[in-house]
Amino acid sequence: MAIAKSLLAVALALLLGAGIVASIGENPLDAGAALVEGIFGSWSGIASVLFTTTTLLFAGLAVAIPYRGGLFNIGGEGQLLVGAFAAAMVPLGLPFLPGIVVIPAAMIAAALAGALWGAIPGLLRSTRGVHEVINTIMMNFIAAGLTGYLTVHVFQEPGMIPQTAAIPAAARLPRLGALPIQGNPFPASSPANIALFVALAAVLFVSWLVQRTPFGYELRALGQGEKAAITAGISPKKTILAAMAWGGALAGLGGVNEVLGFRYRFLDNFSGGIGFLGIAVALLGRLSGWGMLLAALLIGTLSAGAIEIDLFTRVPRDIIWIVQAVILLFVVAGDHLFARGSRLFSGRRA
Repeated sequence: MAIAKSLLAVALALLLGAGIVASIGENPLDAGAALVEGIFGSWSGIASVLFTTTTLLFAGLAVAIPYRGGLFNIGGEGQLLVGAFAAAMVPLGLPFLPGIVVIPAAMIAAALAGALWGAIPGLLRSTRGVHEVINTIMMNFIAAGLTGYLTVHVFQEPGMIPQTAAIPAAARLPRLGALPIQGNPFPASSPANIALFVALAAVLFVSWLVQRTPFGYELRALGQGEKAAITAGISPKKTILAAMAWGGALAGLGGVNEVLGFRYRFLDNFSGGIGFLGIAVALLGRLSGWGMLLAALLIGTLSAGAIEIDLFTRVPRDIIWIVQAVILLFVVAGDHLFARGSRLFSGRRA
């Protein structure tokens, strides 16, 4: 049923998008063909999808862990920014370190920065009762302002572009096209890098964390309500704080994909809202590892395909953003309608 609801949401959103394309006088089939050909017609297009999917996976996991505990982390965007900034600062501050040391150090710094940014709303929620949605939204603005100020006024390299200096070569993650694999089809310049494998490992880790550990049990109990958690001998305050910190850490790791694997520097406001798309990934994927992987691939395909549609058709890329937003709306609305229908059906049977 959960899979059916997600597929229905995607189908309805695509139909709505096709209707919008038709309403402006364009052929929806031509737009769809341009998207498919532009993305899957070359290994460069596939690499672009995998690159975007990597960050989306981290952003989705950042939502999924708190959501298991009944918490809503809207702060993935800010946690991603501070994580990316921290990932850049380590190699820039310690340029003499070898890659085997500086890369793990930068990844740890990114996770810790994100965890801190997630823990602050968790602390406010657990100790003061301030709703985490409000906290995390406000923390997004603080993260954007803080990283922007530091980039422009403290660490900006000479020039007009608001970005830091390039990180040393030793701190850069290998791209898929540079891997020593016979017949490697990926272009060397394609953005996809081995952060993809880190994201896949994170999916497995989160599944283990939630399903196989004491913390996972406490988190799932909290998701049934704070009273249920207290009855089970669980401290809601500690679990709320830990859940938000874990979510922030995973979002922060998403910055590694951008800084260590692609741009090799921190670019101010690089994310473009991808942290918010993590909400769609988590909900569309039904919080399961495989589900979120498929959801990230779908949304990554749409995001990468927006450029292709904009270039090779007269359909504006904004249509893709509408489809992505509508998918999330249909997922949430569908859950509500199904739940309401189930209650009505149960009441009639009784």
